[in-house]
Amino acid sequence: LTPSFSGLHFVSPYAFAAMQKVDVVRLAALSDPELRLLLPCLVRMALCAPADQSNAWAQDKKLILRLLSGVEAVNSIVALLSVDFHALEQDARKEQQLRHKAGGSNSESILVSQLQHGLTLEFEHSDPLRRLRLALSELLAIMNKVADSSGEFFLKSSELFESPVYLEEVADVLCILQAELPSLLPIVDVAEALLHVRNGDWFLCLLVANVPDSFNEVCRGLIKNGERQDEESVGGRRRTEALRQLCQMNPSQALNIRAMVVQECHLPGLGVALTLDYKPDSADEAVSPLVSYVSGLLLGTNGKVRTWFGMFIRNGQQRKRESSSVLWQMRRQLLLELVAILPRSRGTHVPSGSDPESCPGYSGLREEHVVKASALLRLYCALMGIAGLRPTDEEAEQLLQLMTSRPPATPAGVRFVSLSFCKLLAFPTLVSTPEQEQLMVIWLTWMIKEEEYFESAAGVSASFGEMLLLVAMYFHSNQLGAIIELVCSTLGMKIAIKPSSLNKMKTIFTHEIFTEQVVTAHAVRVAVTNSLSANIAGFLPIHCIYQLLKSRAFTKHKVSIKDWIFRQLCETTTPLHTQLLPLIDVYINSILTPASKANPEATNQPITEQEILNVFQGHAGVGLSVTLAYSITTQLLILYYILSYEEALLGNTKTLALMQKKPKSYSAALMDQIPIKHLIRQAQGLQQELGGLHSALLRLLATNYPHLCMVEGWICEEEVTGTLPLLRRMLLPSCSCRYTQAQLHAAFQNVVLSGPALMRMLEPLTLLSAADLIPYAEALTANMGLLLQPGVARRLLQTVSKLWMVLNTVMPRRLWVMTVNALQPSAKLLRQHCYTQNDLLVDPLIVLRCDPRVFRCPPLMDITLHMLNGYLLASKAYLNAHLKETAEFDRQTQTISNLGLTGQPDTPEVTREELKNALLAAQDSAAVQILLEVCLPSSQEEQLLGGDGEGLVKSGQSREWQIEGGLLSDLREVQCLICCLLHQMFIADPNIAKLVHFQGYPQALLPLTVAGIPSMHICLDFIPELLAQPQQEKQIFAIQLLSHLCTQYALPKSLSVARLAISVMGTLLTVLTRPRRFVFFMPTLPCLVPFCRAFPPLYDDVVSLLVQVGQVCAADVATKSRDIDPFIGRLKESLGSDMGLSKMSLPKRSAEELGAADPDVQLCYCIEAAFMDIVETCIQGF
Repeated sequence: LTPSFSGLHFVSPYAFAAMQKVDVVRLAALSDPELRLLLPCLVRMALCAPADQSNAWAQDKKLILRLLSGVEAVNSIVALLSVDFHALEQDARKEQQLRHKAGGSNSESILVSQLQHGLTLEFEHSDPLRRLRLALSELLAIMNKVADSSGEFFLKSSELFESPVYLEEVADVLCILQAELPSLLPIVDVAEALLHVRNGDWFLCLLVANVPDSFNEVCRGLIKNGERQDEESVGGRRRTEALRQLCQMNPSQALNIRAMVVQECHLPGLGVALTLDYKPDSADEAVSPLVSYVSGLLLGTNGKVRTWFGMFIRNGQQRKRESSSVLWQMRRQLLLELVAILPRSRGTHVPSGSDPESCPGYSGLREEHVVKASALLRLYCALMGIAGLRPTDEEAEQLLQLMTSRPPATPAGVRFVSLSFCKLLAFPTLVSTPEQEQLMVIWLTWMIKEEEYFESAAGVSASFGEMLLLVAMYFHSNQLGAIIELVCSTLGMKIAIKPSSLNKMKTIFTHEIFTEQVVTAHAVRVAVTNSLSANIAGFLPIHCIYQLLKSRAFTKHKVSIKDWIFRQLCETTTPLHTQLLPLIDVYINSILTPASKANPEATNQPITEQEILNVFQGHAGVGLSVTLAYSITTQLLILYYILSYEEALLGNTKTLALMQKKPKSYSAALMDQIPIKHLIRQAQGLQQELGGLHSALLRLLATNYPHLCMVEGWICEEEVTGTLPLLRRMLLPSCSCRYTQAQLHAAFQNVVLSGPALMRMLEPLTLLSAADLIPYAEALTANMGLLLQPGVARRLLQTVSKLWMVLNTVMPRRLWVMTVNALQPSAKLLRQHCYTQNDLLVDPLIVLRCDPRVFRCPPLMDITLHMLNGYLLASKAYLNAHLKETAEFDRQTQTISNLGLTGQPDTPEVTREELKNALLAAQDSAAVQILLEVCLPSSQEEQLLGGDGEGLVKSGQSREWQIEGGLLSDLREVQCLICCLLHQMFIADPNIAKLVHFQGYPQALLPLTVAGIPSMHICLDFIPELLAQPQQEKQIFAIQLLSHLCTQYALPKSLSVARLAISVMGTLLTVLTRPRRFVFFMPTLPCLVPFCRAFPPLYDDVVSLLVQVGQVCAADVATKSRDIDPFIGRLKESLGSDMGLSKMSLPKRSAEELGAADPDVQLCYCIEAAFMDIVETCIQGF
């Protein structure tokens, strides 16, 4: 039996477990007083017909009957079970209706007539039925009052439930009534009603013990109806005590009931009380159940639960300290746990010995207590910071003793010191006396002294030393908000800390412990973090260095940090730590921007070129195996550093010029030895591990190296590294390449005869990855010129081109230089003239000064065009960078030299910008003109076609494709490649198209350009401007171009421009002299035919123009002495009669006849031919 404060005996956990499992053996072991409390259920079990008809239950029932046979009280319970419960229920329901009508008054009762004596005496003298009626009437009255109370608690005075003599009999009646009338008396409602009478918790426990299956239902109902703050009211405390007694009766369900409390956010005191009562089977030495439970509530993710429990703490503190208060019981228990793990003896003086454990009179925190101490610290932080707990003097003293204790050098010890330090910062009010302040300073001094030992002994990278440095730096730069954020992050909770509360700690740190010079000197000696990655949590040296760089402390105190940063960059791995990129950015800023204008030399030193080359050792030379002495992360970070440095150097040109400071940029030779494209490819496959590094590199690359970011380059790379090439390498036999570079070089020497053998060598190379192909790059490029010999198989050329494209994905810049040098004309090769990367950036047209045979070799021409496009883009970036780099310094020099002078306009940068743009436009237009010239057939190709050279640039006759030797086919393929490149250039910059067409090019190329370059339609925008030019040749070229555009693009815009052209021709007819008229109209009159063919509405305007030209020519001819009247008459006749003209068949004039004729006569013949073509077009249209 479990005694209570009132002297009543509750059901023991042993007895309840026996009832739950109907364990007859355990029931038989109960004492008579224990058995007496369970008689209602056992008697009903013995008398009622069971649902279980098994022999085992029959035997158990016999044992129960035998158990009950010796108990006298069984007879009274049997008598209670013998009444007519159906009639009793009907009377009870009638009484309920009557009370409902009467408004709850107790004037009349159907269950109980007028009582002659008190309720207790009536109960004593009554028969079983009347006892049931008395108890039922009293219980219904309480239940009705509870229902009408609207949640307000009351305590009902009832003799029946208060008389100690009849409590057991009343309990029997109560249990029988609830068991026999469950619909009238729901057990949850009965339990709620029992809370409002004295001894209600005892009755409730007996009721649940006799119906053990209802335990969870009753508890859930009581919790749902409970108060949000149970210690605020009498009802809440009674409810909590009742549920606590229930859980003591059934301790196995205590944690489930506690979970219900948290779920409903009701009765917080009950949750704490159940935790205090909970005795785990196997005690956890690390963290107690109370610490775990309260920490989970305050530090969990559920804000509603956190607010609810915090209100419990705040409200509990407002009442006077009571021993019965659950909150004070909790605080006392926590304090006992804290005191239990404190070191047994403490000293306030730290001896000078290096090992604090060897100091006499001092005992450190035991290793088995460290985790528990950390949990207690976090809990007290949550209680004080989130729940608003105000510690007592005793609690504050013991907390400070714990925080300033010295743990062993383990990872848990490092964590404990970090938590203690942050708690001191979060709650500086714990240090209130000079003795306590001295104790804190001694402890902080010990932290600084033992930091290195802890880091090495504990084997952790993130130690508390970095946190000390970081806080010291924040204090020096007055970044109190950053300190608050750091404290909250370390503690793992959001605490409201006033910046003003840190003033005392700031004074201690900046004046007594860490001066700024000490901070910088100490930081540079801190070892870098080995294998730094995002997997290493906590505060690391990199955080401290970042803050010191940001505050310019190193430059202020002339402390070199370059070596530390380089070592840390070399000690990195994936996944990338988030602080690395900000560290590089702020380091670059400290190199370029002085800490103050007064001291422009106060900057950090950049990483040297030799150190950078060491990182990329093995990538510098082609033919060497790619050795990764440093991780790919280090190489990518160094690449990011170089590109960011160069960009920042250009971006700060103005500031640096004003200070007359010009930091040195990294040499082009260094950049040539860094495999930028290969590294970018590696980064692309590691995007998840590299965070934002890949995107940052792409941004820098697009700005500084646009030729490495060409769209066609990415597309070609996808073809090389995509799914199909991967499947091909997986499915085809992967035989390792057995051929050396020397063998490959020898096979190229007689490429025509040894073509099949060379193909056998090249085929295995196509299965190699780009990185594995690098050793063969020199052999492949150096012998490209030999592939220009006649008779080389097309398949061999295509294979070499494919291998070149694969190499282009990893080493484009070096590959381009080698290829340009290999494709030089034989005369230059004999002179051993080799171009460098810088030569090609300054003059991209060097690419087109190659062996002329390249222009008729489509695979090699494709490579040449790719390089040309890349170098044109690279040249733009090079000139832009050069302009930015020198403009501000030149301007500053000019400004200084012009001091005191007036009248000189300050416009150097405008002039330089214009010159740069003019140079770039000249380069682009020159490249286009050269490529257009390549599209023209050579004299040999014209002879091959019998003098009809124009057929090579037209696409009309199929017989052209039958020419032997394949020259025409090669030319057409080259033309297609060139047209594709020109289309890209025109789309990228339409001004190039405008410039080229204002310059003009051979009229024979117009059919090719208009049909082969899809973007030629943009010429319609500037043809009116071209027609307005004073040069006659430009006007002629505009009309010829327009005639082809109208045929290709029969658009409304083309129609309007064509009308304008006809109008211009009519105007020029009236103003041109006779010689200039002949020069203008001879090439432009045939263009009128395409106008009519594309736009029939122009027939009238064209005919009118032709008639005008014809009349002018006829008039000039008539003034001549020569008699050509027959022709004039025939012309007049043809102009006057359309039918006659349509039936005429004029003979074609030979070139000799036209050349010997008078210019006006030639013009007349041209008009005649134009008329005939228009008529033929009209007839064909019908």
